[in-house]
This record gives sequence, C-alpha cells and structure tokens, in this order.
Amino acid sequence: MSRDDMRVQVLVVGGGPAGSSAAWHCAQAGLDVCVADRARFPRAKPCAEYVSPEGSRILHAMGALEALEARAAQLSGMVVHAPSGDRIHGEFVARHGFRGFRDRGLGVRREILDTVLLDRARHAGVRVHEQAKVESLLTGTDGRVHGAVLRTPDGAYTVRADLVIGADGLRSVVSRRLDLARAARVPRRVALVTHYRDVEGVGALGEMHVTRNGYVGLARVSDGLVNVALVVPKSRAGGMREGTEAFLERWLHAHPQLGPRFANATRVTPVRATGPFASRAKRPWHPGAMLTGDAADFFDPFTGEGIYAALRGGELLAEFAQAAVGAPSLERHVQALRAYEGERKTVFGGKWRVEQLIGLAVGWAPLLNHAARVLSRDRDLADLLIGVTGDFVPASVVLRPRTLLRLLGA
Repeated sequence: MSRDDMRVQVLVVGGGPAGSSAAWHCAQAGLDVCVADRARFPRAKPCAEYVSPEGSRILHAMGALEALEARAAQLSGMVVHAPSGDRIHGEFVARHGFRGFRDRGLGVRREILDTVLLDRARHAGVRVHEQAKVESLLTGTDGRVHGAVLRTPDGAYTVRADLVIGADGLRSVVSRRLDLARAARVPRRVALVTHYRDVEGVGALGEMHVTRNGYVGLARVSDGLVNVALVVPKSRAGGMREGTEAFLERWLHAHPQLGPRFANATRVTPVRATGPFASRAKRPWHPGAMLTGDAADFFDPFTGEGIYAALRGGELLAEFAQAAVGAPSLERHVQALRAYEGERKTVFGGKWRVEQLIGLAVGWAPLLNHAARVLSRDRDLADLLIGVTGDFVPASVVLRPRTLLRLLGA
C-alpha cells in the first residue's frame, strides 16, 4: 500500500508522552498503530520535565525506565514557599506508609524523554511519521472519524483508520476540529520555561515559589541543568512585549529570595512560552476518535501532573481502543468510548479535585499562607499531600473530611 493511501487500525496524533504511551499500549493490545507528529525528534518542549515516582511504573512497563534514570536527576520531594515566607516541605518517603514504584521522582529533559518513549513505540511495531501534521480529519456522513489527511514537507497523504487518538497537547488540532475543545475561565495562566546552569542552592527537592504575581518552579533535570518554569496570570502577559527573556530575568531578580541565587547562573536554552492553561474537552471522545493527555484536560502546571497523566492516560485507554476498533456496530463502538470516559473519571477524578483545591490556594495568597502555616507544623500531613502529587497516595486520602479539617487547621 502506498504512502499516500495508508490503512491502519489506530492513528495516534502526537508523539509526546501521551501519544507514545497510547501507541505502545495499543500495540501491546494487538492493534496496528501509526503515530504522526508535526515535529522532528528530538525536539524541545516547554514543560516542568517532572516524572512522579508512580510515573516510573509505566516507564518500566514500556522498557524505558533504565535508560531514562541514567540521564535524569533524582527528586526526593517538594518544598513550597508561600508568599508569607512559610514553607511546605514534603518528601516521597515518609511515615504515612504509602510507597511509589520508585522512592524518587525524575527530572528529565523532554528532548530525552520523548525520544526514548517514541523509540519504545517503534520497537513495539508502531509506525512513526515525523514532520507530519493534520491537515484535515476524514469523517463519514454519520459524523464518525475515519482517519486524517497528513501534510509533510513532501506533500499530503491520507491515513485511513478505525480510530484516531488525539494526543496532540494543549492546543489539540483533533479536539478543535471535532469541536470538543473548551477553555475554562479560571485560572488563566501562561508559562515561560527555560534552563539555567549554576543556580545556587538547588538540591534534591523540587521548589515552588509562590508570590502575589505568579509562581516559579525550580528543579534539577538532565545534564546538571535546572528547569525554571515561571507561571503568571494571562493578564500580565502584556509585559512580555519587550521579550520573554527580559520578562523572566526581571521577574526573578525582583524577588529577593530568588534574585541572588541567579547572580552567577547562566541561561543555556531559549525561553519558551506556553498556555494559557485550564482547559478540558467537553468529553474525551467522538465517534471514531479519543482524546488523551493535555488534549483531554489540563488544569495548571503547579502539581506537575502533565507527564504522569499523559503516561497513565495512554495506558488506560488501550482496552477501550481495542473494544472500539473491534465493535460490530456504531452503537457498540460508542459504548466503548463512553466506558473510556467513565474510566477516566474514576482514575483521575480525585486528582482533578485536589488540583482545583491547590489551584484555588495558589491563586489566593491568604489561603495559601494559612495552609503553609498549618503544613509547616504538620510534616506528616505535608508528606501526605506531596505523596498525592507523586501519584502513589490516593487522592481520596486527602479529600477525607478529617484531612481537609487538618488542612484548615481546625
């Protein structure tokens, strides 16, 4: 069959962690899979570049963990600096008794992570087409998606598929073409991400510094670098007209707890912008299509959920993709997609509520200051909360009424 008339069972749009995970797991389920991404790998991506301790379980299953651990920084927990100066210090190994697949998180450059994962998909038999972007989706008279037209530097070609998986990120083309995209009103934030060398005092803990005009995360990643991710309200984006580099430098040096630590640091990668955040698809499916990763939902980068959610989403969708592809009728096909939506709510629903609570605190300084005072005196509770963000402590533990009362200091 020629390249301009391909036929597969599953076409995955997007070759990042969500797409590679979805493709690998679908291939393991016996499906014929193709991945298309508009980029050529390796490629940079604005991201906090954090993989939670439980994310390593999926990397291990995909055969990628050993290679990634050799090139990643090890992160033992997190410290959050509130506007008041109080600190929330939590670690993954703690007295609460929950343990992740690994005791540490990973800080790994996306150029490395994405390339390794895409190679694992190839090794599983997935065909990978780089520099191939979606020009249009193919739909039937019943509205069902039947594939896509892809545009490459050599021209356009058609890939017909029983199922198209949109794993193409925050500005998902698949989601927008199917009228599934929906932006939330709050919080509307944008991020600037880069890497520095020789930032003073960065250790095994990831750091979040919350101020009244945004927050910045610092964490060690591959090659001895520090990932620096500044997140500010979209309303302040006008100040970036002079340039993202100047905006970031000015913001860092305007805060006395940060400026001196960057006095001898050197920025070594371009400052890349992303956002605005806070989006969730109307539903994560359409007849003939599924959404996963940031294309399905992304609230805010504060908790570092992006990569784990991408990996886990790809893992959980495979059985429903298999059922949808093999369905004997459109009705049974849609039943499989509805079941996928329900499973996503079961798996991620608790974390979504925790993220929203944290997002509320981050956006309202008095609430975060109060929580920081409480958690600075209650290390066990801080460890528990950090364990939830590490994806190995069930969100339901933190959402219990008595735990919420502890968070309120009651």
